[in-house]
Amino acid sequence: MNQLKFVGKVYLVGAGPGDPELITLKGKVLLKQADVVIYDALVSASILAMINPNAEKFNAGKRRDRHSLQQTQITQLLIEKAKTHAVVVRLKGGDPFIFGRGGEEMEDLKQAGIPVKVIPGVTSGIAAPAYAGIPLTHRNYSSSVTFVTGHEATGKYRPKVNWEAIAHGSETIVIYMGVHNLQNIIKELIVAGSAPETPIALIQWGTCPGQKELIGTLNNIVEQIEVTGFEAPAIAVIGNVVNLHQILGNKE
Repeated sequence: MNQLKFVGKVYLVGAGPGDPELITLKGKVLLKQADVVIYDALVSASILAMINPNAEKFNAGKRRDRHSLQQTQITQLLIEKAKTHAVVVRLKGGDPFIFGRGGEEMEDLKQAGIPVKVIPGVTSGIAAPAYAGIPLTHRNYSSSVTFVTGHEATGKYRPKVNWEAIAHGSETIVIYMGVHNLQNIIKELIVAGSAPETPIALIQWGTCPGQKELIGTLNNIVEQIEVTGFEAPAIAVIGNVVNLHQILGNKE
């Protein structure tokens, strides 16, 4: 009689935007139950402290020009650990399916015959503006919002993002991973018809104790970045809702 092969389960868990109190209850429970946790670079130390102390832990963080593990290595590690451990957690900053490659990993795991479940998380594109007092929609300012990645070399090759369509199609634009390419993105938006005076907010380390905001317009924000030394990681919010930061932002 053939012995059944053991196969555990992989959970793609969204850690939220940084504030440890914003991780979901289900995500926190899984961290305490996990046999293995493979985590990303932007997961805060407070959330890592929630992990079962007996669990194996692997840093799979990706930062600009510095990758602890390549994507193929991460997927292979998940597959290998699921064959020997019951609960394997892939811990991702924000939400696994919002610019987190969760869809790619889930597809590869299913093709390998590994059971997998997604535990959604609060994405930074919503949470960081909220902590900065910037509502992404507002009846008097914006009835539409677009989330887009800025992690493209817009000036070097034909971009996949249709910035012209985005400029005309949404009253609020939220850009992930766009600080390093912001100058090119702004050029694309202005050429497409966005007013140079359109307000923009950059929010660094959103929801974390060191959160900082840099407020400007499309025609002066790049100069402000150079003057202040503002750096990634940061979310960019473009649109008239940014003006509400003066009223709703934390003045403490």
